[in-house]
Amino acid sequence: MTFALPSFFTNQMIGQRTIRPHSAAALCGITFIQDTLIAIDTAKGHLLSIDPRSDNTKILNPHQNREFTGVTGLAVWDDTLWVTRDNSVYLCKLSSLGLEHFVTLPYTADGIAVWESTIYVSSQKQGDILIFDRNTRKQITKFYAPGVGVENLAVDEETLWVCDRTEQTVYSIDRATGKVQFSVLTPFDEPSGIAIYKNPETGEKRLYVAYASEEPYVRDNPNADPSHELSYRDRTFIHPLHYHYNPEKRYALSNGYLLEMSYVEEIAPLDEVYVPEVEWRIALPSETERQKVKHVEPIGLPFTEEIVDGQRVAVFKFDALTPGERHLFGWKAILEVRGIKYRLTPSDVEDIAEPTPELQERYLVDNDDLAMDTNIVRRSAREAVGTETNLLRKMYSIRNYVYDELSYGIKPHIDTPDIVLERGVGSCGEYVGVLLALCRLNGILCRTVGRYKCPSYAEYQQVPMQPQYNHVWLEFYVPGFGWLPMESNPDDMGYGGPYPTRFFMGLGWYHVEIGKGISFETLTSKGAKLTKEDVSIGELAINHIRFTILGELPPFSEQ
Repeated sequence: MTFALPSFFTNQMIGQRTIRPHSAAALCGITFIQDTLIAIDTAKGHLLSIDPRSDNTKILNPHQNREFTGVTGLAVWDDTLWVTRDNSVYLCKLSSLGLEHFVTLPYTADGIAVWESTIYVSSQKQGDILIFDRNTRKQITKFYAPGVGVENLAVDEETLWVCDRTEQTVYSIDRATGKVQFSVLTPFDEPSGIAIYKNPETGEKRLYVAYASEEPYVRDNPNADPSHELSYRDRTFIHPLHYHYNPEKRYALSNGYLLEMSYVEEIAPLDEVYVPEVEWRIALPSETERQKVKHVEPIGLPFTEEIVDGQRVAVFKFDALTPGERHLFGWKAILEVRGIKYRLTPSDVEDIAEPTPELQERYLVDNDDLAMDTNIVRRSAREAVGTETNLLRKMYSIRNYVYDELSYGIKPHIDTPDIVLERGVGSCGEYVGVLLALCRLNGILCRTVGRYKCPSYAEYQQVPMQPQYNHVWLEFYVPGFGWLPMESNPDDMGYGGPYPTRFFMGLGWYHVEIGKGISFETLTSKGAKLTKEDVSIGELAINHIRFTILGELPPFSEQ
């Protein structure tokens, strides 16, 4: 049985196109002048004019690159260009590009946006977005910066858009009050600039985000032995940011991809065994707000399906597994996956109802070796929240406490939370165990989710890829709102905080949800579940996981 690609993947759409300016090293501020994209290459000091349809690139300041080196923020209003560099804001006529000083901040000025006579300037070190009057050059007011990273800005009528590099997030802010209306995860990491394009014919508006980072690659080196080495190169481009905000459910979906994922077990026992009347269960991908299962089919051997606590599970049956017997079996799924970011505040959860007794009996107990009765786990549960009573603040405090107490490390097996807290080092699964224990002791319902992340190289399409590791995270329950996701550990961030909240109530498009709240894989013999003491799945089989990104999903308005 085959799955045909939807028609929108056979035609390249301008609204989907990644813009890759020629020779650019590190794009930061971007803006549009009608159909032309203007961008600053902060590393080279090049002010670039870019055709978004062809990548055709022109340097607008061939004699002034020194003045523009280090510029990070960029905005245009009428015939005036505004930039930020170091601690200062400058303006100039587009026709001359001679920079004129506007104002100097106590700290570094990062991003800038202009609407009529109002100037918005972000400063990570100050932790604020400062608002100035163009005519008086005086500060009118300021807003708290919504994220912890360097932020770039764009403004459109009543909305200020804030792009945070560390958070991988774009915030929609009421420019009159500074209140965050919703936030959107970006499909790539290191977002460095944001702009709004308005179609002159239809009036449709679309966000574009610039990205700037480095990527590893294998470089040939004839003088080395072996004749290659790991090196790094600049990675910078601009891509449209699509989003859909659901105000009722308090989440925003963002760019998504059509994925093919396969999970296959290869029976290859470490020791020859005989296991009679075997049922081998493997959870199937879940249907969620951000993940749609388009197609599932067996690989190698047929399976039947069961529903376990609302989750689909594939069941493979064997009369017996005998010495010398070999099989391949598993499933392949076609999935639509998107980024999702929920927006709840502590005030939203002040007067929530108690969860049902059924939920409490299942998700407030130690049912997975969580060591919840040990002294170190109980002490940590008390220290993590102190006197806090608000559910959302408690969850946030527990997350930060665990991030402070643990550092990330790959382990060959999962230890219980008491051992992990004593050691101070844990894998993603051990982070989840500690989080589950501390949350449940503090009355917060939570459960494990996972099992894999697609390699997050969205530009590598139609190329089979394998994840390096399996992965788990968790969901916590808020009565009246449901289950909210949270990443288990900051495995790709520095330690010591402040920790970004990009995956606190959010998931990237590359998280694949499988078997929410149930075991991913179980083995029974003669109807009885096998324990590790009997025989473990890892001793019987080797798993093979493959992802292929088939294409980017269209903008929400075009589906």
